[in-house]
Amino acid sequence: MKSKVYFTDMHTSFNDGLQKKLERLMKRAGFEKIDFTGKYVAVKLHFGEPGNLAFLRPNYARTVCDYIKRLGGKPFVTDCNTLYVGGRKNALDHLDSAYENGYNPFSTGVHTIIADGIKGTDERSVKVEGGMYVKEAKIGAAIMDADIVISLNHFKGHELTGFGGALKNIGMGSGSRAGKMEMHSAGKPRVDASKCIACGRCIRICAHGAPSIRNGKAKIDHAKCVGCGRCIGVCPKDAVQAAFDEANDVLNCKIAEYVKAVLHGRPHFHINLAVDISPYCDCHAENDIPIVPDVGMFASFDPVAIDRACADAVNMQPAVKGSILEKNGHLHCDHFADVSPETNWISALEHAEKLGIGTMDYEIVAVK
Repeated sequence: MKSKVYFTDMHTSFNDGLQKKLERLMKRAGFEKIDFTGKYVAVKLHFGEPGNLAFLRPNYARTVCDYIKRLGGKPFVTDCNTLYVGGRKNALDHLDSAYENGYNPFSTGVHTIIADGIKGTDERSVKVEGGMYVKEAKIGAAIMDADIVISLNHFKGHELTGFGGALKNIGMGSGSRAGKMEMHSAGKPRVDASKCIACGRCIRICAHGAPSIRNGKAKIDHAKCVGCGRCIGVCPKDAVQAAFDEANDVLNCKIAEYVKAVLHGRPHFHINLAVDISPYCDCHAENDIPIVPDVGMFASFDPVAIDRACADAVNMQPAVKGSILEKNGHLHCDHFADVSPETNWISALEHAEKLGIGTMDYEIVAVK
C-alpha cells in the first residue's frame, strides 16, 4: 500500500502564518492519533553547527512541542554529540551551541537534552532485527528512554549521503559517539601524533588496553580496540580521530539500520521542512546559498516515504541562479548527485524499505 505524505507550501496570508500551517499539516496527517498522555516525547532535530544559518528556526520546534503538550505529552528537544571536532562534540559545548541558535527553553518551551551525555558515551545497545551491517546499534540513552519519537528534519543536500532528511536525522543523529564511528568508519580510531601530548587519558578510559604511549605519543592497537569511541571523547587535544573511511553506500545502509533500532516498537511521526535547501549538511560551520527554491512542509508516519517525496519534489525544482547546483550543471538528472557526485541517496531508502521501516511508494495529500 502507498504511504500518505501530507504537504503544504510556504505561502501565507495575513492571518495564517507558517506555524499555524505546520500545526494544521500535522493534524491532517494524523498526529492526534498518537496517545501522548503522560508520555516522554523525544523531538529529534539538528541544532545547527555554530556559524551555520541554514538550520531550522526554533519556532518550528516550539509549534511541535506546544502541540504535544496540549495533547498531554512531555516533549524535549534532543540531539547527540558529534564525532568530528566542532561546537557540538561534548554536551556542554553542544548546549552552548544549541542555546546560541535558539534551542533553549525560552524559545522552544521545553528542555534541551543532549541524548548521549557529556562525552558522548551515555548510550543504549539496541539489537537491529535483520541488520546486515549492524547487529547492535549504539543509541543515545535519552532517545531510547523516550516513549515516542518525533523527527523534525531540515531537508537539504549532504556531501556523503546525497541528502539529509528523516532517515539521516534519526539514524546518524541518534547514534552515540561510538555509533557514529560505527556508521562512518570501516576502520578504527587513529592518533594524530602532531596533536598528542601523551596525557594518558585515552589509556585510562579504555577497558581493552588498546592505547599505549610509545616514544612520547599515544598509539592504538587495532587488534584490541573495539571501536567504542571513548578515547575520542576524552582526548583534550582532539588527537584521537575516527577513520571516516566507510563507503557511501554502506554508510547509507548503516544509517537505515540505526533508524530501525531507534523506531522499532515505538510510535513515531516525521516532519520534513524543505526550506533553505543548502547543498551540504548543517554540521558545517557555514552554509552556501540554497540549490533550489523553498518547496514546503511535509508530514508522515512513514520516514521512507517522506524522504522519497521530498527528494522527488526537490528534483522537480529549478536550480537557484548562482548556486553550486547551477554551476555544476545537470549531468545526472538528479540535483543531489549533481552537487555531490560520489553519493547515492537511493541506497538508504532501498535498504530501509528492505528492513520494513517504510515504503518508497507514496501518495501526496495536499493541505491548504
